[in-house]
Amino acid sequence: MLFHVILSRQEMAESVHVPALAISSSYALDPPRHTVLVRITHWINTLSFLALVTSGAAILLAHPRLYWGETGAFGSPALIELPLPLNLDQSGWGRSLHFLAAWVCVVNGTVYVLSGLMSRHFTSNMLPAAAEVRCSPILHTVSNALHWRQPHDEETMTYNTVQRLTYLSVVFVLFPLMIVTGLGMSPAVAAVLPATVEIFGGHQSSRTVHFFVTGLLVVFLMVHVSMVCLAGFRSRMRAMITGRGAATRENT
Repeated sequence: MLFHVILSRQEMAESVHVPALAISSSYALDPPRHTVLVRITHWINTLSFLALVTSGAAILLAHPRLYWGETGAFGSPALIELPLPLNLDQSGWGRSLHFLAAWVCVVNGTVYVLSGLMSRHFTSNMLPAAAEVRCSPILHTVSNALHWRQPHDEETMTYNTVQRLTYLSVVFVLFPLMIVTGLGMSPAVAAVLPATVEIFGGHQSSRTVHFFVTGLLVVFLMVHVSMVCLAGFRSRMRAMITGRGAATRENT
């Protein structure tokens, strides 16, 4: 009788430990590709950027002309006249939403960058080695993307050189430029920090640079979504939502 009691307790213990061991093994074999903070900041940035583009378009339609220098208005010569319909009825809500989404984007981006610097995420996962920055492999990667060739399994394990350089440019060049030029268009900010205007040569210059930087970010977004679809939309989306992907091992 005592033997049966000991045996039953041992079986119960094994039934408790085996699932835990299976979960632990599964975690070791398929570690999270994206940390919780990266996933949260990614989706907040996605929503805020879409809000910025939508509200920015409404603001642009109220004056679809670009200038260079300090001033510019209807009747004065424009640097570029955009082929867009004039619409003065949408700029009110557009400016309010743009202002709100801009600060959400700034705070969220600051959290992401500080976290990446503290965890050495950018140097370990983003910064390519000097030997990797060569024309031949870069052109090969671009050619594969243009011809819509799916990457091999081993290529999905990490970022390629083109991805690394692109992401670093977006994080440390394009987004800071968009923020600084956006601040340069604000009279209140310019009064406190005149350098935000002077560095670009005036309020209208800041607006023009802001427009083109936003265009580059929109192009990046389109290419990014296309590459996600090419690499496997479901697995990549699952990795960015749950942290786990089908064919990836890099903890980003």
